[in-house]
Amino acid sequence: MRNSVISFVIIFFSISLANANLINNKKGSTKLTATPSSYRESTEENSTILINSTIISEFFKKYPDLKNYKSEVTALYKKRNYKSIWYDHKGVIAFADLLYSKANQLKEDGIKSNLAYKDKIDGIFNKQNTPDLSPTDTELLLSSLYIFYAKKVYQGIDTTKIRAIGWFLVQKNLPYENLLDSLLIDPQLLNKNEKQLFGQYYKLRTALKKYRQIEKNGDWNSITAEILTKEYQPGDSSKTIAQIRHRLAVTGDLKQDSKSNLYDKTLMSGVLNYKKRNSMKADYAITSMLIQRMNTPIEKYIKAIIVNMERCRWIAPEMTKADEYIFINIPSFKLIYKRNGKKELESEVFVGETMNETAIISSHVTQIVFSPYWNVPSSIIETELIPAISREKNYLEDHNMEWNNGKIRQKPGEKNALGLVKFIFPNDSGIYLHDTPSKSLFESEYRAYSHGCINMNKAKELALLLLKDDPDWPIERINNAMNGEKETVCTLKKKIPIHIGYFTTWVNDSGEISFYNDVYERDNRLAELLFLNESK
Repeated sequence: MRNSVISFVIIFFSISLANANLINNKKGSTKLTATPSSYRESTEENSTILINSTIISEFFKKYPDLKNYKSEVTALYKKRNYKSIWYDHKGVIAFADLLYSKANQLKEDGIKSNLAYKDKIDGIFNKQNTPDLSPTDTELLLSSLYIFYAKKVYQGIDTTKIRAIGWFLVQKNLPYENLLDSLLIDPQLLNKNEKQLFGQYYKLRTALKKYRQIEKNGDWNSITAEILTKEYQPGDSSKTIAQIRHRLAVTGDLKQDSKSNLYDKTLMSGVLNYKKRNSMKADYAITSMLIQRMNTPIEKYIKAIIVNMERCRWIAPEMTKADEYIFINIPSFKLIYKRNGKKELESEVFVGETMNETAIISSHVTQIVFSPYWNVPSSIIETELIPAISREKNYLEDHNMEWNNGKIRQKPGEKNALGLVKFIFPNDSGIYLHDTPSKSLFESEYRAYSHGCINMNKAKELALLLLKDDPDWPIERINNAMNGEKETVCTLKKKIPIHIGYFTTWVNDSGEISFYNDVYERDNRLAELLFLNESK
């Protein structure tokens, strides 16, 4: 008898605990409180709901505005032998509530979009009303909701449109059926899934929340400069200084706002930090250009964050998981080389001018060429060199150039346009990464004036790092090869991934956000595509 009583108490306690967990899951659905095992068990239960290809076809005839999801929905059920996904013996599984909650919070992911027949789906989760839906319709509406959510958050706009706007970085393969498996096993992945989304995405999402809160607080007041003052320097005093101090406190460049009108040491630190994180000349001058930059409407910054979150959706997360790789961001004019997750080198670069935009691509560095020839492109010969030769008889000789098989090339040397080293990576645009003799150009904030290739400030340092573990290329041999006397080609034993991207907004590992000039004016074009697809 005593054992029976104990057993009854244990069973009663277990049932009570299970009911409490279920209630918790229904409340505040952004909290993923259920254990992964409970989701697995739910999906493994046999279901009496009948699903087959004919029923799926009939469903999409009944709900034609969802027809774009038909192939992906069919793939979900084909993999599961047409068994129910969203029902177990108790009814609709708890994970469906979590998915529904996340789909209703797409604004947090910078997405403005509603699923067709949303009123029907709302009815599934409105416990006060009995939904006028058959279990089969409910099942397939939930599968359509999942595909809608996955496409919006994990994939972004259509791949053909991505390539049409000139984006050729490595793109991910997204099998929706496998993604659903992982989400059912671990629902926490709905909050953060770096196996499916480039890590920068989540940093930008946090920044988006911050900037929306600033906008909501009405804390982005316009800064007014005194008409006669061209710039402010440390020691100056002005109401404008106090306004700038407040703005830097809002953006996080200052820890607090003292409300002082004096340009003191604290404000100097804030101004310098603001300029550094936004790729501006690192000095203390508060110019009219700086004030103009600070007066950018916050709505524009929010749009920039959303646009760059979309770009993150296109990237295969494993792109930055390689042991070593080179990443170049065009708008920031920066190159970063990472090895084993650690940044080994950062270099200033300049890129193609607006008439010769640098391509957005992924490739592999296969060769390093020391003391290279510069084989002048035909377009430059025709538009620049031929006219110059006609004006100056000794133009080629004066510029260390020569004819070679009907073409013109510049011989190796310190004045060579490619500098003393270039890095070859196969690509259809015919561009490469190289040194430059024009080091003074790196002092400029705006650095988009090449013919499309990428010129870097620390080319030798990069060559040394890439050959660091190659015993055939000690530093003495590299120095000799870079003496400018003859071209020497080094074929790398290991190909190094290189990615040239375009991000006008970036969040570093410390959580600081940077906003860069949209040098090729691509943000507005992408925003138009995004907003065009809002309701789809």
